[in-house]
Amino acid sequence: MPPDYREIQEGITGYVISGAVIFLLLATLFISFLVLAWQRRKKLQLEKDQMKMHFDQELLRTQLEIQEQTLKTISEEIHDNIGQALSLAKLKLNTLKYDQPDLLVEKINDSRELVSKAIRDLRDLSRSLNTDSIASMGLVRAIELELELFRKSGFQTTLYMEGEIRKMEPQQELILFRIVQESLNNIIKHAEAKTIRVTALYTEDELDLQVEDDGKGAEPAQLDMEGNSYKSLGLRNMSNRAGMIGGTFSINSVPGNGTIIKLNIPFNKN
Repeated sequence: MPPDYREIQEGITGYVISGAVIFLLLATLFISFLVLAWQRRKKLQLEKDQMKMHFDQELLRTQLEIQEQTLKTISEEIHDNIGQALSLAKLKLNTLKYDQPDLLVEKINDSRELVSKAIRDLRDLSRSLNTDSIASMGLVRAIELELELFRKSGFQTTLYMEGEIRKMEPQQELILFRIVQESLNNIIKHAEAKTIRVTALYTEDELDLQVEDDGKGAEPAQLDMEGNSYKSLGLRNMSNRAGMIGGTFSINSVPGNGTIIKLNIPFNKN
Protein backbone atom coordinates (compact mmCIF):
# COMPACT_ATOMS: atom_id res chain seq x y z
CA MET A 1 0.00 0.00 0.00
CA PRO A 2 1.45 3.38 -0.96
CA PRO A 3 2.69 5.46 2.00
CA ASP A 4 0.43 8.40 1.20
CA TYR A 5 -2.68 6.21 1.18
CA ARG A 6 -1.72 4.57 4.47
CA GLU A 7 -1.28 7.95 6.11
CA ILE A 8 -4.66 9.10 4.81
CA GLN A 9 -6.32 5.94 6.12
CA GLU A 10 -4.65 6.29 9.51
CA GLY A 11 -5.71 9.94 9.60
CA ILE A 12 -9.32 9.03 8.82
CA THR A 13 -9.24 6.30 11.47
CA GLY A 14 -7.88 8.82 13.96
CA TYR A 15 -10.64 11.28 13.14
CA VAL A 16 -13.27 8.56 13.48
CA ILE A 17 -11.90 7.47 16.86
CA SER A 18 -11.63 11.07 18.04
CA GLY A 19 -15.17 11.78 16.84
CA ALA A 20 -16.45 8.66 18.60
CA VAL A 21 -14.70 9.66 21.84
CA ILE A 22 -16.06 13.21 21.64
CA PHE A 23 -19.53 11.87 20.89
CA LEU A 24 -19.35 9.51 23.85
CA LEU A 25 -18.14 12.34 26.08
CA LEU A 26 -20.95 14.63 24.92
CA ALA A 27 -23.49 11.82 25.33
CA THR A 28 -22.16 11.13 28.83
CA LEU A 29 -22.31 14.81 29.73
CA PHE A 30 -25.85 15.10 28.33
CA ILE A 31 -27.03 12.04 30.22
CA SER A 32 -25.33 13.31 33.39
CA PHE A 33 -27.02 16.67 32.92
CA LEU A 34 -30.40 14.98 32.53
CA VAL A 35 -29.82 12.87 35.64
CA LEU A 36 -28.69 15.88 37.68
CA ALA A 37 -31.63 17.93 36.43
CA TRP A 38 -34.02 15.11 37.33
CA GLN A 39 -32.45 14.75 40.78
CA ARG A 40 -32.61 18.50 41.34
CA ARG A 41 -36.23 18.62 40.23
CA LYS A 42 -37.04 15.68 42.47
CA LYS A 43 -35.29 17.38 45.41
CA LEU A 44 -37.15 20.65 44.80
CA GLN A 45 -40.46 18.80 44.56
CA LEU A 46 -39.67 16.96 47.80
CA GLU A 47 -38.82 20.22 49.52
CA LYS A 48 -42.00 21.77 48.14
CA ASP A 49 -44.07 18.83 49.41
CA GLN A 50 -42.40 19.06 52.82
CA MET A 51 -43.06 22.81 52.99
CA LYS A 52 -46.71 22.27 52.06
CA MET A 53 -47.03 19.51 54.66
CA HIS A 54 -45.43 21.77 57.28
CA PHE A 55 -47.74 24.62 56.30
CA ASP A 56 -50.80 22.36 56.49
CA GLN A 57 -49.70 21.09 59.91
CA GLU A 58 -49.12 24.65 61.12
CA LEU A 59 -52.49 25.70 59.75
CA LEU A 60 -54.21 22.84 61.58
CA ARG A 61 -52.35 23.71 64.79
CA THR A 62 -53.42 27.33 64.35
CA GLN A 63 -57.07 26.29 63.94
CA LEU A 64 -56.91 24.14 67.07
CA GLU A 65 -55.25 26.93 69.07
CA ILE A 66 -57.90 29.42 67.96
CA GLN A 67 -60.64 27.00 68.97
CA GLU A 68 -58.96 26.30 72.32
CA GLN A 69 -58.52 30.01 73.08
CA THR A 70 -62.04 30.77 71.87
CA LEU A 71 -63.57 28.05 74.03
CA LYS A 72 -61.68 29.42 77.03
CA THR A 73 -62.95 32.92 76.28
CA ILE A 74 -66.47 31.60 75.76
CA SER A 75 -66.35 29.80 79.11
CA GLU A 76 -65.34 33.03 80.85
CA GLU A 77 -67.91 35.05 78.90
CA ILE A 78 -70.75 32.66 79.78
CA HIS A 79 -69.75 32.67 83.44
CA ASP A 80 -69.07 36.39 83.83
CA ASN A 81 -71.62 38.00 81.52
CA ILE A 82 -74.27 35.74 80.05
CA GLY A 83 -74.68 33.74 83.26
CA GLN A 84 -74.90 36.94 85.26
CA ALA A 85 -77.50 38.46 82.93
CA LEU A 86 -79.68 35.35 83.07
CA SER A 87 -79.31 35.16 86.85
CA LEU A 88 -80.46 38.76 87.17
CA ALA A 89 -83.39 38.08 84.85
CA LYS A 90 -84.37 35.07 86.96
CA LEU A 91 -84.07 37.11 90.14
CA LYS A 92 -86.32 39.85 88.77
CA LEU A 93 -88.90 37.32 87.57
CA ASN A 94 -88.86 35.57 90.95
CA THR A 95 -89.61 38.85 92.74
CA LEU A 96 -92.58 39.82 90.60
CA LYS A 97 -95.47 41.14 92.62
CA TYR A 98 -98.73 41.17 90.74
CA ASP A 99 -100.32 43.57 93.19
CA GLN A 100 -97.83 46.29 92.10
CA PRO A 101 -98.57 46.88 88.39
CA ASP A 102 -95.98 49.64 87.89
CA LEU A 103 -93.11 47.58 89.31
CA LEU A 104 -94.43 44.52 87.50
CA VAL A 105 -94.09 46.15 84.07
CA GLU A 106 -90.68 47.56 84.95
CA LYS A 107 -89.29 44.23 86.10
CA ILE A 108 -90.71 42.40 83.07
CA ASN A 109 -89.12 44.94 80.72
CA ASP A 110 -85.81 44.69 82.59
CA SER A 111 -85.93 40.90 82.39
CA ARG A 112 -86.75 41.03 78.68
CA GLU A 113 -83.73 43.30 78.07
CA LEU A 114 -81.43 41.04 80.09
CA VAL A 115 -82.56 37.96 78.17
CA SER A 116 -82.16 39.82 74.86
CA LYS A 117 -78.62 40.81 75.86
CA ALA A 118 -77.81 37.19 76.71
CA ILE A 119 -79.13 36.08 73.31
CA ARG A 120 -77.05 38.71 71.50
CA ASP A 121 -73.95 37.67 73.41
CA LEU A 122 -74.59 34.00 72.63
CA ARG A 123 -75.03 34.85 68.95
CA ASP A 124 -71.70 36.68 68.93
CA LEU A 125 -70.03 33.75 70.68
CA SER A 126 -71.46 31.24 68.21
CA ARG A 127 -69.68 33.06 65.40
CA SER A 128 -66.39 32.44 67.15
CA LEU A 129 -66.84 28.69 67.58
CA ASN A 130 -65.94 27.84 63.99
CA THR A 131 -62.66 28.98 62.45
CA ASP A 132 -64.42 29.00 59.06
CA SER A 133 -66.30 32.05 60.32
CA ILE A 134 -63.06 34.03 60.15
CA ALA A 135 -62.87 33.38 56.43
CA SER A 136 -66.52 34.33 55.90
CA MET A 137 -66.63 37.46 58.05
CA GLY A 138 -63.11 38.65 57.26
CA LEU A 139 -60.06 39.46 59.38
CA VAL A 140 -61.12 42.94 60.51
CA ARG A 141 -64.58 41.83 61.67
CA ALA A 142 -63.09 38.83 63.49
CA ILE A 143 -60.67 41.13 65.34
CA GLU A 144 -63.54 43.50 66.13
CA LEU A 145 -65.55 40.68 67.74
CA GLU A 146 -62.50 39.57 69.69
CA LEU A 147 -62.03 43.10 71.04
CA GLU A 148 -65.71 43.21 72.02
CA LEU A 149 -65.10 40.22 74.28
CA PHE A 150 -62.12 41.98 75.84
CA ARG A 151 -64.22 45.11 76.33
CA LYS A 152 -66.78 43.10 78.28
CA SER A 153 -63.91 41.88 80.47
CA GLY A 154 -63.06 45.44 81.51
CA PHE A 155 -60.52 46.56 78.91
CA GLN A 156 -60.86 49.78 76.94
CA THR A 157 -60.42 48.68 73.35
CA THR A 158 -60.13 50.54 70.05
CA LEU A 159 -60.01 49.27 66.48
CA TYR A 160 -58.70 51.83 64.00
CA MET A 161 -58.79 51.03 60.31
CA GLU A 162 -57.51 53.00 57.36
CA GLY A 163 -57.69 52.24 53.65
CA GLU A 164 -59.88 49.87 51.68
CA ILE A 165 -60.12 46.38 53.12
CA ARG A 166 -58.63 43.78 50.80
CA LYS A 167 -59.59 40.15 51.08
CA MET A 168 -56.61 37.87 51.57
CA GLU A 169 -56.19 34.11 51.30
CA PRO A 170 -58.26 32.36 54.02
CA GLN A 171 -55.11 30.69 55.37
CA GLN A 172 -53.35 34.04 55.64
CA GLU A 173 -56.25 35.65 57.49
CA LEU A 174 -56.55 32.67 59.82
CA ILE A 175 -52.87 32.79 60.78
CA LEU A 176 -52.95 36.58 61.11
CA PHE A 177 -55.97 36.36 63.39
CA ARG A 178 -54.21 33.78 65.56
CA ILE A 179 -51.16 36.05 65.90
CA VAL A 180 -53.40 38.94 66.95
CA GLN A 181 -55.33 36.66 69.31
CA GLU A 182 -52.09 35.43 70.88
CA SER A 183 -50.88 39.03 71.25
CA LEU A 184 -54.11 39.95 73.05
CA ASN A 185 -53.79 36.89 75.25
CA ASN A 186 -50.26 37.95 76.22
CA ILE A 187 -51.61 41.36 77.23
CA ILE A 188 -53.96 39.67 79.67
CA LYS A 189 -51.21 37.46 81.10
CA HIS A 190 -48.27 39.84 81.31
CA ALA A 191 -48.99 43.48 80.48
CA GLU A 192 -51.24 44.64 83.33
CA ALA A 193 -52.78 46.98 80.77
CA LYS A 194 -56.05 48.90 80.78
CA THR A 195 -56.32 49.90 77.14
CA ILE A 196 -55.75 47.99 73.90
CA ARG A 197 -55.57 49.53 70.45
CA VAL A 198 -55.48 47.52 67.22
CA THR A 199 -54.66 49.35 64.00
CA ALA A 200 -55.15 47.95 60.50
CA LEU A 201 -53.67 50.02 57.67
CA TYR A 202 -54.49 48.80 54.16
CA THR A 203 -52.51 50.13 51.23
CA GLU A 204 -52.37 49.00 47.63
CA ASP A 205 -49.36 46.79 48.32
CA GLU A 206 -49.58 45.63 51.93
CA LEU A 207 -51.38 45.37 55.24
CA ASP A 208 -49.85 46.82 58.40
CA LEU A 209 -51.34 45.43 61.59
CA GLN A 210 -50.44 46.82 64.99
CA VAL A 211 -51.46 45.72 68.50
CA GLU A 212 -50.66 48.27 71.20
CA ASP A 213 -51.25 48.32 74.96
CA ASP A 214 -50.54 50.74 77.80
CA GLY A 215 -49.17 48.09 80.15
CA LYS A 216 -45.97 47.81 82.10
CA GLY A 217 -43.82 47.02 79.06
CA ALA A 218 -40.79 44.76 79.10
CA GLU A 219 -37.01 44.85 79.24
CA PRO A 220 -35.15 44.10 75.97
CA ALA A 221 -33.85 40.84 77.42
CA GLN A 222 -37.43 39.65 77.90
CA LEU A 223 -38.10 40.14 74.21
CA ASP A 224 -35.17 38.05 72.99
CA MET A 225 -36.65 35.62 70.48
CA GLU A 226 -33.55 33.43 70.58
CA GLY A 227 -34.03 32.49 74.23
CA ASN A 228 -35.70 29.38 75.60
CA SER A 229 -38.20 31.02 77.92
CA TYR A 230 -41.93 30.57 77.39
CA LYS A 231 -42.25 34.18 76.28
CA SER A 232 -39.32 33.86 73.83
CA LEU A 233 -40.84 30.72 72.32
CA GLY A 234 -44.20 32.46 71.99
CA LEU A 235 -42.67 35.47 70.23
CA ARG A 236 -40.62 33.23 67.96
CA ASN A 237 -43.73 31.22 67.14
CA MET A 238 -45.60 34.39 66.12
CA SER A 239 -42.63 35.55 64.06
CA ASN A 240 -42.36 32.18 62.29
CA ARG A 241 -46.05 32.19 61.49
CA ALA A 242 -45.82 35.66 60.01
CA GLY A 243 -42.91 34.45 57.87
CA MET A 244 -44.93 31.47 56.64
CA ILE A 245 -47.41 33.81 54.96
CA GLY A 246 -44.72 36.11 53.58
CA GLY A 247 -44.90 38.72 56.34
CA THR A 248 -42.68 40.18 59.03
CA PHE A 249 -43.16 40.43 62.79
CA SER A 250 -41.58 42.87 65.22
CA ILE A 251 -42.11 43.91 68.82
CA ASN A 252 -41.17 47.15 70.55
CA SER A 253 -41.52 47.69 74.27
CA VAL A 254 -40.31 50.19 76.84
CA PRO A 255 -40.62 49.48 80.58
CA GLY A 256 -43.52 51.51 81.90
CA ASN A 257 -44.71 52.57 78.43
CA GLY A 258 -46.47 49.54 77.04
CA THR A 259 -45.78 47.26 74.09
CA ILE A 260 -46.37 47.50 70.35
CA ILE A 261 -46.51 44.44 68.12
CA LYS A 262 -46.27 45.09 64.37
CA LEU A 263 -47.14 42.83 61.47
CA ASN A 264 -46.50 43.65 57.83
CA ILE A 265 -48.05 41.44 55.15
CA PRO A 266 -47.46 42.23 51.46
CA PHE A 267 -50.34 41.34 49.14
CA ASN A 268 -49.87 38.70 46.49
CA LYS A 269 -49.50 40.29 43.08
CA ASN A 270 -51.15 38.27 40.36
